[in-house]
Amino acid sequence: MKKDSSCSIKETRFDNGLTVLTDQMDGVRSAAVSFLFRVGARHETPEWHGISHFIEHTVFKGTKRRSTLDIAVEQDRLGGNLEAFTTHEETGFVMKVVDEKVEKAFDLIADMLSEPRFLASDLEAEQNVIIEEMKMTEDVPEEQLGEIFNQAMFPESGLGRPITGTAESVRTFNTERTQDYFERVFTPENLIITAAGNVSHEQMVSLSEQAFGDRRRGAEQNGAADDAFPATPFIVRNRADLEQAHFILATPFPSALDDRRYAADLLANIIGGGTSSRIWQSIREERGLAYAVGSAATLYKDCGIFAIFAGTSPEQIRETIELSVGELRSILSDGVTEDELELAKETARASILLSLEDSISRAASATAQELTFGHQIPVEETLANLERVTVGQLHDLANEFFRTENFAFAALGDLKAQKLDRGLLAL
Repeated sequence: MKKDSSCSIKETRFDNGLTVLTDQMDGVRSAAVSFLFRVGARHETPEWHGISHFIEHTVFKGTKRRSTLDIAVEQDRLGGNLEAFTTHEETGFVMKVVDEKVEKAFDLIADMLSEPRFLASDLEAEQNVIIEEMKMTEDVPEEQLGEIFNQAMFPESGLGRPITGTAESVRTFNTERTQDYFERVFTPENLIITAAGNVSHEQMVSLSEQAFGDRRRGAEQNGAADDAFPATPFIVRNRADLEQAHFILATPFPSALDDRRYAADLLANIIGGGTSSRIWQSIREERGLAYAVGSAATLYKDCGIFAIFAGTSPEQIRETIELSVGELRSILSDGVTEDELELAKETARASILLSLEDSISRAASATAQELTFGHQIPVEETLANLERVTVGQLHDLANEFFRTENFAFAALGDLKAQKLDRGLLAL
């Protein structure tokens, strides 16, 4: 067992690979506990498509010690909400409770992740639930477009596959297959346990030792991680039943491990991250073309994506796209101003500092840094790195990535009468 005290966040690594992090907060009565596995949709081979999300659901269906109802009742009794989620790169379980109940919350989640039953009847019922979840996604145009776009942009990667899997793949997850994947992949070396709030490191290490200390490493570290190479599709899907037309315009961007990640986040914020951003002001405030419009940078460990998104009436989609591309063209020709950069820095700084007051945010931050970098980056260092970004660096970033040939595009709506082609994306 190894300890690391180089940061305010304390860390212990068990011999079986389990990582335990704690962030003790003075003057609070809350405690957030997070169990996160380095396992997600991109680690799944096609025959296992959707299994991580399926396991996220089915560990709630009972253990050797607790029934499904027992788990639900105990959540309510603890007074917290046990959140579970699956992304392309992780599967997590998080609960925030009053500090005096943190050991019970820990025991509940640890039990679910140690001895799930995976009974055939429970799995069949949850298969139906997940298929209904898939149908719900199809009824939400923004989510449907996101899945269409991801599949087209990452055709050879798990990043392009829906996290839920397909109805066909989910139906194959019987007790034997589910138990097999769980035992091979949801293992201690893939698990990060983090607690933040009024907790002690010794307490969390002791609880982790009791729950997972005797579990051995699995046969696989984290499934079948793949290489992601973004493609440049141009897709227009017609759905005549929609009142609005939605689009995503994206380009590759630096990865989460790239030193330019700070500049990437600031540039995305300037373009469409808030109400003072360029496309918000141009598209929503000045012309009233859209209610929802913005941009974001999504940074994975091996690649990144910058995306502009908006929903507008079909007859206004061309103008909205042209204005979005026009703002990118303006940045290429004129750059961003010192005032814009300073505002983006102030926004980022405030967001980081305010998040320090919330135990769930602090647990999530510590976990994310361990997952991405394998160590903690002090808040002061992050703020200093943001402060060092210059307008010249933003211009260099734009010149490298904002190129017509880099653009990927997808639109969904009643678009038969609209003439949309790649020429709209010319810079």
